[in-house]
Amino acid sequence: MVNDRKDLLAEHEALETGRESVFNMEYGDTAAQIGEADTWQDKLRTLVRQNKLAAFSAVLIILMILIAVFAPVVAPYDHLKQSLTERLSHPSMAHWLGTDELGRDVLSRIIFGARISLTIGLVPTLISMAIGTVLGLWAGFYGGKTDFVIMRLADVMLAFPSLLLAMVVMYTMGGGLVNIFIALSLVNWASTARIVRSQTLSLKEKEYVEAARSIGVKKWTIMFRHILPNCLPSLIVLFTLNIPSAILSEASLSFLGVGAQPPSASWGLMVVRGKKYLFSEPWLSIAPSVAIMIVVLAFNFLGDGLRDVLDPYLKEQ
Repeated sequence: MVNDRKDLLAEHEALETGRESVFNMEYGDTAAQIGEADTWQDKLRTLVRQNKLAAFSAVLIILMILIAVFAPVVAPYDHLKQSLTERLSHPSMAHWLGTDELGRDVLSRIIFGARISLTIGLVPTLISMAIGTVLGLWAGFYGGKTDFVIMRLADVMLAFPSLLLAMVVMYTMGGGLVNIFIALSLVNWASTARIVRSQTLSLKEKEYVEAARSIGVKKWTIMFRHILPNCLPSLIVLFTLNIPSAILSEASLSFLGVGAQPPSASWGLMVVRGKKYLFSEPWLSIAPSVAIMIVVLAFNFLGDGLRDVLDPYLKEQ
């Protein structure tokens, strides 16, 4: 009897070993590849290796954020200090980008202006994407009348040009940075809601969601613990692509006189204040315009690189 049991155990172990060997032969390499692809460190290495321009853009963005944070240390002059004896000075060793009509150092104002542009690029984008994500999850998961109401509201928001709608909000509420935050947050959520809704409609039919429902997991838990994490790659890419749009909107609103108000060092405000001197002192408008262009291109290149790394369909192709 003892020998028979030992033989049965030996046969069982041999059978399990054989199953494991077959599984490793068929799926081991694939599982290892999936595991490696799912790590953020390897995705970062892939980004650096495959898209040097996106990696350089990421470094440039980090550098500009650091410059904006430490602007009082980096800026050579106080951006609000006026010196009428040095007004409209040409670029020189003392003032690398010259001075404006009030004698203020243009380089210092561009450095401090990075605070406004980056803050307006990040904060309203985060708020609008948070609103759009919640509404998109809600519409896609519940469907029916909830989906109809939210999507029709999103269609109304998308029917108007975002800049025109932001201008209406700004004219109603008045100028100022806080009102810019509110205006850009209200007008830019609809596109995020549509993207999240489409992904939610697909993800809620997956097996793991059905399994969670079958064991009685709450709907809000399913939405935010099982569905939302699978939407994050698309949201990260969308976030990097929406930031330059917000920066351009702020610059446009400031250029039209309903954005940041003097004496704020806003890049859009600097462009509009320098346009009257465009043919005599062109650096007053060209310097902040170049700063806007560099930031917008950096975020766009980074967004394209992240899309290539995080999008599974592109990786399969």
